[in-house]
Amino acid sequence: MADKLSPEVALRIGLAARALPDTDPKRLMTVLLDAVGLPITPTKLGRLKVAKLKAAAEGEFADIETEHLKAALSLLKGIGVQTEQVETPLPDTQPYQDGDMPGSIRVACASNHDARIDGHFGSCARFLIYQVSDSESRLIEIRSAGRAPEDEDKNAWRADLIKDCQLLYTVSIGGPAAAKVVRAGLHPVKLPNGGDAPELMNALTGVIGNNPPPWLAKVMGYKAEERVRFTTEAEEAI
Repeated sequence: MADKLSPEVALRIGLAARALPDTDPKRLMTVLLDAVGLPITPTKLGRLKVAKLKAAAEGEFADIETEHLKAALSLLKGIGVQTEQVETPLPDTQPYQDGDMPGSIRVACASNHDARIDGHFGSCARFLIYQVSDSESRLIEIRSAGRAPEDEDKNAWRADLIKDCQLLYTVSIGGPAAAKVVRAGLHPVKLPNGGDAPELMNALTGVIGNNPPPWLAKVMGYKAEERVRFTTEAEEAI
């Protein structure tokens, strides 16, 4: 099947898959084969509509929000796609050893480009791993999401990649995938509009150091009675 694709079409499909929640190129190909048939050409992709994409392959994408389908469709049509993709340099990481940042938590950020949180959990290219305390945040590692082995559940495999983290920041994550992330010990935080990871980590630093909400206090390891204290203090401050 793949040998029937031109390099340009293959690139479009790969980028479009990243724009869709819990979707890899193989899943997208299944839908496109039903929607436009073989051969998949730039002309056919240019005529494709959201409604047809949603209805194809027995409604495989019926539950995906229209805004995500529109973003993927633009990429399938070649809008914003450079034939020769220039890989954006990845941000620099900082050294970190256990104990360097007392009271800190570890955060995984689903990312496709540089230091942005712009990826879906199931299809992002990588996870930016930040260590965040009440006084600083450090990008300590960049982990490639890669592709899960054929005999493993993709979402469980991805959750295992970041199981040493306490928080996951992502543009989108489906219910079954979120359950696997929670089972791995992480609290998923959805940011539909994404954002700049360093800015969001700096904002999290302020929250950690200034009366964290109960859910974050739990992530940080505070006992139940301490989480009640945070709630009481917040109510008294209103």
